[in-house]
Amino acid sequence: MSDDSQIFDLQLLKQRRDRAASNIFAHDFLLQRVAEDFAVRLSAVQRQFPIAVDLGAYHGVLARTVADIPGVLLVVSADCSRRMLSLCPSPRVLVDFEVLPFADESLDLVVSGLTLHLVNDLPGTLIQIRRALKPDGLLLAAVLGGETLRELRESFLLAESELEGGVSPHVAPFADVRTYGSLLQRAGFALPVTDSDVVTVTYSSPLALMQELRGMGATNTLISRRRTPLRRSTLMRACEIYVERYARPDGRIPATFEIITLTGWAPHESQQKPLKPGSAQVRLADVLRTREISAGEKAGPLPPKREE
Repeated sequence: MSDDSQIFDLQLLKQRRDRAASNIFAHDFLLQRVAEDFAVRLSAVQRQFPIAVDLGAYHGVLARTVADIPGVLLVVSADCSRRMLSLCPSPRVLVDFEVLPFADESLDLVVSGLTLHLVNDLPGTLIQIRRALKPDGLLLAAVLGGETLRELRESFLLAESELEGGVSPHVAPFADVRTYGSLLQRAGFALPVTDSDVVTVTYSSPLALMQELRGMGATNTLISRRRTPLRRSTLMRACEIYVERYARPDGRIPATFEIITLTGWAPHESQQKPLKPGSAQVRLADVLRTREISAGEKAGPLPPKREE
């Protein structure tokens, strides 16, 4: 019996990353973009992070970037793929993304580049990260959002509907900014912030895009994916639809990647907190220069405007 809560085949994810490791440096432009963005964000934080973990390290581009930031003394590379880890700087640890091996309050910083959106129990993983962080420790993660590969998703949907009378998922469902923000709050992070960066990349053809995704180790790992080979006629029709609907005047086709960045802090007493209801020192009515109306009192006509 299958578990309906399982969306992704994490064993297949490991295999895809193992396969991609041999040529990942040629297909890491999104990871490079995330690393550059994280360097800017972390450089603006006025505190030290002695012990950091790069969760979902791929080939270590993010770990190397974080290690160069002043105040970071140690970065542990963590991934599910042995072959990817072999490309990372030491120390390295092989992990299951849903059962993390880190002790409570042992880490100052957790960074993650383009991995957490592939976890089945993301709320559970976020809770584990929050527990592993020391008080006032920081999580900084980049995940893919709902706009990612929308052109490819729609092209396959139309082609399969037209030729086969049914559809199967070829592109994973990704959450939006608001959902990720809610998950941070549910996991107990303080001061949660999410923001989105939509990146459009062009390719010579849909097949070139698919080859790029394979090189990233980012092809379909959905449990509900099609288990029989895709018909060549369906693949070619999907490519035709992609070009017909989205091709630019120069003949190249766009591919959308939405990168959502999650920021959250492990709670600490020094952090800003919202004021408790009723703790205000000045009445709003005094600020607005108006009469306060108590609950149940019927509002009367507005008083004449006072001349200054």
